[in-house]
Amino acid sequence: MSSEVVSPDTNGIDISDLRVDGERLWQSLMDLAQIGATPKGGVCRLTLTDLDRQGRDLVVSWGKAAGLSVEIDQIGNVFMRRPGRNNALLPIVAGSHIDTQPTGGKFDGNFGVLSALEVMRTLNERGIETEAPVEMVFWTNEEGSRFVPVMMGSGVFAGIFPLEVAYAATDTEGKSVKDELFKIGYAGDVVPGDHPIGAYFEAHIEQGPILEDQDITIGVVQAVLGIRWYDCVVTGMESHAGPTPMAMRKDALQVATHIMQEVVNIAGQFAPHGRGTVGMVQVHPNSRNVVPGSVKFSIDFRNMTDADVDKMDAALKAYIAQIAEKTGLSITLQQVSHYPAAPFHPDCKEAVRRAAQKLGYSSMDIVSGAGHDAVYMSMLAPTGMIFIPCKDGISHNEIEYSAPEQVTAGANVLLHAMLEKAGVVSRS
Repeated sequence: MSSEVVSPDTNGIDISDLRVDGERLWQSLMDLAQIGATPKGGVCRLTLTDLDRQGRDLVVSWGKAAGLSVEIDQIGNVFMRRPGRNNALLPIVAGSHIDTQPTGGKFDGNFGVLSALEVMRTLNERGIETEAPVEMVFWTNEEGSRFVPVMMGSGVFAGIFPLEVAYAATDTEGKSVKDELFKIGYAGDVVPGDHPIGAYFEAHIEQGPILEDQDITIGVVQAVLGIRWYDCVVTGMESHAGPTPMAMRKDALQVATHIMQEVVNIAGQFAPHGRGTVGMVQVHPNSRNVVPGSVKFSIDFRNMTDADVDKMDAALKAYIAQIAEKTGLSITLQQVSHYPAAPFHPDCKEAVRRAAQKLGYSSMDIVSGAGHDAVYMSMLAPTGMIFIPCKDGISHNEIEYSAPEQVTAGANVLLHAMLEKAGVVSRS
């Protein structure tokens, strides 16, 4: 198969009026959200459950109704293809995931999958023939709420995790990915990663407040932030809160709070994309009248480039060494996880930007602080992401919401970005 990716070319065919059917897209989102619907208006459709099977079946049935061929790989990733004039060319692919958090919303992941489906439906209805084939995909277990690691399907596809390692992962009840995948009937025959991709786009709600705050319709995602997680342990000496003078205490919590504040300070030094968070704290013995003897807490650093994350790491270690020497307390820092930054391809970013401009939507450059399947796809093919606003920046929550006009705008941008990469050869 050719490794060539089509360059932008509409052969003089005017597609400036091309738009998706926003009402149909919205209805598809609402229909899918009925599978696993929660009393508060959200969705609980955990990966590889019977509800996940029902959701998969529905989306696949919609794809087949649109004339798409279906391919399922061994980790359950589902690809659906609309052929082009030259099917030897690598396909232009769009998608996301349909599994949710236990108290998830209607839009996270689902919007990306169903906007890709809406692109296919629109091309059919408007008689558009593309040079390269176009495809939609939904990946297995992006959320990681039942099985870890997160982004499992795309990670296996990209060769990050061996298939057998993913298969062996178990949930809290001891049920394995492999058994559950076969149980719901979505263990395919295709070896993950054997399916070629020429370029990949993922449309997604922002899951943050920036676009809404700036009153911007489209976010042109520059990168997914690199992440580094640590466990930090400060060890002092527990002692009675009354008899122990302040100057003689070895208070682990007071020292820990200085480090916690420095985490925030370091993030501020590496603005605008630096992030520093302490989200978990365990204090021992956690008694009202005992000076804390040890504190264990998490540190989460993020930034747009690995180089900046490295600098944040160095600054943290230097500060910890300094405060350990000053106080005499033992401080250990262990890195427990690392996800490299994922910059997106200039051509795909520009395709998104041009599509927004062509369609008259306001846009801005933005970064993603959350992980997405696009992270692993960016290691295999030119990749871009499209963000739309979500109300109050809320996601992973039953009240997650994007307005119909925002959903439609994101799908329209996806349509034109994909066509720029796939090429248009005819229109009836």
